[in-house]
Amino acid sequence: MFFIILFLAHLQAIVFPIVFGFKSINKFKNVKNYFLIPFGFGFLGLASMFETIDHTKTDWIYIDHSSLFNWLFYSFLALGLTSLAISVIKNKFLIGTNIFLCFGSIVSYLLIDKTISLSFQVMISIFLIINWQRMFKDWLLIAYPIFGIIFTTFFGTNLSITGDQIWHIFIGPSGTISVLTFYLVLNRSKRKFPGIL
Repeated sequence: MFFIILFLAHLQAIVFPIVFGFKSINKFKNVKNYFLIPFGFGFLGLASMFETIDHTKTDWIYIDHSSLFNWLFYSFLALGLTSLAISVIKNKFLIGTNIFLCFGSIVSYLLIDKTISLSFQVMISIFLIINWQRMFKDWLLIAYPIFGIIFTTFFGTNLSITGDQIWHIFIGPSGTISVLTFYLVLNRSKRKFPGIL
């Protein structure tokens, strides 16, 4: 029973972002680089898929390790967050900075350490929050750092320290709530700002 719940927790983390990606195609034309939004959601769904595949190699027990599929998880996570971040940016220097951070996250995992890769992703997330808040001015965005960063880090840390797999179940749904936040903010922006932002 526990395995089924754990599998479903991972499956929903794949399905929801991909569904949001398809629903976003040509939908949010009020956003400057709206064509990137479906890619952002799709990449986040693929990240969860690679994490799920990685778990099949460890008998579904969370192990803090480096592997090809773990690298793909972090890489697609960086690509997803970067795509969403630059979808609302007009300034070419800021777009370039975000792309550099994404590239740094992907390469540093391979060449240096996963911790360095995470540092790049923190910076990508900060850019994302700042630029989306500046653009949409929506209080709902506070849910992203709460569920996507604080809660997932809390659950992941407890999982690593205690080894109790119950914490593993909460990570995926917490991440999905943060992805849902992006989609809801975009929907609300379409009603509030029908023109190009």
